[in-house]
This record gives sequence, structure tokens and C-alpha cells, in this order.
Amino acid sequence: MTLTEEMDIFKRGCSEIISEKELKDKLVFSREKSIPLKIKAGFDPSAPDIHLGHTVLLRKLRHMQECGHQIFFLIGDFTGRIGDPTGKSVLRKRLTEEEVVANARTYQEQVFKILDKDKTIVVFNSSWYSKMSFEKVLELSSHYTVARMLERNDFSKRFESNKPISVLEFMYPLMQGYDSVELESDIEIGGVDQKFNLLMGRHLQKEYGKESQQVVMMMPLLEGLDGTQKMSKSLGNYVAINDTPDQMFGKLMSISDELMFSYYELLTDFSLESLKDLKKEMLQGDTHPKDLKIQLAKSIIKGYHGLDSAEKAAKNFQKIFQNNKLPDNIEEYKASSASIWIVQILLDSGLCSSKGEARRMIRQGAVKCDQKKITDEEYELTIGEGVVLQVGKRAFRKILF
Repeated sequence: MTLTEEMDIFKRGCSEIISEKELKDKLVFSREKSIPLKIKAGFDPSAPDIHLGHTVLLRKLRHMQECGHQIFFLIGDFTGRIGDPTGKSVLRKRLTEEEVVANARTYQEQVFKILDKDKTIVVFNSSWYSKMSFEKVLELSSHYTVARMLERNDFSKRFESNKPISVLEFMYPLMQGYDSVELESDIEIGGVDQKFNLLMGRHLQKEYGKESQQVVMMMPLLEGLDGTQKMSKSLGNYVAINDTPDQMFGKLMSISDELMFSYYELLTDFSLESLKDLKKEMLQGDTHPKDLKIQLAKSIIKGYHGLDSAEKAAKNFQKIFQNNKLPDNIEEYKASSASIWIVQILLDSGLCSSKGEARRMIRQGAVKCDQKKITDEEYELTIGEGVVLQVGKRAFRKILF
């Protein structure tokens, strides 16, 4: 692989690099000395599920691994208890140590669906922060001013509107930056919303006497299925990597034609040249957008569930949406009674998260029993050999007694 090819791999999809010249210099040094670069990416385990938005960074790290560099997957188990204030207009609720530990465990189980486990060093920042003396904390805080901290957009907005900002929140970017001092990272990668925190790493490395500071690489935030806001579990516009193949396929087929090519670039290994050709074919009417979405969905699902599962999900999608038939391999649920209230069974089987949601889905005409719409909220479901309940277009359960 040439230096130009390696630079292209590093730069693909990046929104901003500070600086590109420094990145090239580091790659040249790495080649000349046969020393892999130390590449850091930090993840606070604030929620247990990893979705496709997270994988934008993880995929970039995998490509860097394949170029021979050392990845440090930093789990912010200590900083996670504070909570990153980035983009927040109010004080964040602090997580308990038990919540952080549980989420961190599931993170590790999921990230190796993308990263090469044998080439990844997992580190926890509690390994240095739990041992840091208060004198050291005070010394760290002396390396940045309150005035500079208030230049950060979300802090300045809260300050101007008289909303509280705790000193603890001021510590978060300092701690994220100090992680780079501890790891002596050559590169740190993060989302565009993390620019202030990423640059803090450069600043602190210089303050602590590191001759060469880390290059900062920023990736765009993946838009969610709605095409307007970033992918987020709290907004419900996400695709989790632990979703079933059928769930992933149905969700991905719902995205807009415009959003589709952003997903292609950030979530697949299609070359940029081939994507230009695909877009041209679509605009000229030679290829239907639906066929491109099917190809996109299969490509993404293949990476997490395998080719066979991706192909089956495509066939199930065609059955449900084009032929109005039921999918294969519907999850089963055993009811405790042969006759049960429809709202209760929707809740018990996991098709709805609450009785209120179940009633709302019935009123909206989104509930079907054996493909017949249920409109009565007091309907009593009688279970014989097994009936299939459906909520919306993608959720199914076979109810047994």
C-alpha cells in the first residue's frame, strides 16, 4: 500500500482533520521507523446499545487497524459517571458505577463485531483517575482558564441564559484531554460535536511537554432514519447492531434517497468511484432507488449477521411489503391463557412497551391478528393452534398457548 492510498483510507468520510499535513508526517514517520501509530477513540458507556451511528467511528478504526496501526479503545468508565455535557442545555444526570460497569460490559461484547479483537487494546480511564491525588487534579485544572472554557458553545449558551454549569462539567473536557496525555496518542478520532474536547487533548499534550501533539480527526454525525437529527436511541431513529436482520432491513429501507448515499459512504466499503457511478445511474433512471436500498441494507446486515441472514431478510421484506405475506421464523411467545385481552398480550409478548402504547397502536390501526386489523381495544384474543400478531410493518409474534 502506498502512502497516498493510506492517506485516502484515513481521510475517507472525514469532516475535518487538524492537521492534514501533520497526519501525513506521522504516517511517513511510521513507515520509515516501522512503528505503528497510537490511535485513540473514547466511548463513554452511557447507554448499553451500540447503533450504526457509533459504527462510523468503529469502522474507521478497523480500517486503520488494517493499515497496521495500534487502536486504543478507551472506555470512559470514570468520565462516564460525570456525563459528557457536549450539546446539553441542562445539567446531566450522573450514572452510577453499577450502570457504567454494566454498559461497559455490553460495549465490549458489541465492538468486536467490527474491530479486530487481537489488534485492539481496551483501556479504562479509571485505571489512572481512580489513583489520581487531589493535588494532581488541581494541577490538571491549572492548565486551562474559565474564560477559555466558556468559549465552548454549549457552555456559553447556558451561561448567557443563567442556566447552571457545574465545576464538575468543566472537568470533563480536561479529563478527556488528559486521557491523550496518559496514552501518548498520535491520533484521536471523534465526532464533529467533540471538536472542543478533541483539541483539549492537543493542548494538554503540549502543556505536559509532549514534543508532537495528536492529530485530531473528526467524523460526521450519522443522521438517523428521519433524516433530520443525528442517530440516537432516545429519538427512536436508530438501527442497533444487535437488531435482528429483519428489523435492520425494514428500518434501512425506510430512509430517504438523499440519505442513502451518506449511509453508503459511512457504513459500507463501496469505493467512492463506484458510489458516484451508482448515483449517476439512479439520477439517469437506469437503477431504481429501491434496488440501491436493498443492496445497501444487505451490505450492512452482512457485516453483523452474515450473508445468509442478509439474503433471508431481503426475502422476508419482499414477502411482507410486496406480497403482503408473513415473514419466516417469527418469534414465538407462549401465553398463560387460551383467551387473553389484546392489550395485555401486546404488552406481555414485547410487541408494545406499555398498555398505553398498545391502546394507541390499536387506535392507529397498526395492530393485526392473522393479517386482519384489530380496532377494538377490549378485544379478547382466543388462541387455538397459534395466531400471529403484528404491530406496524416490522414487529411480529406467533402466540401459542
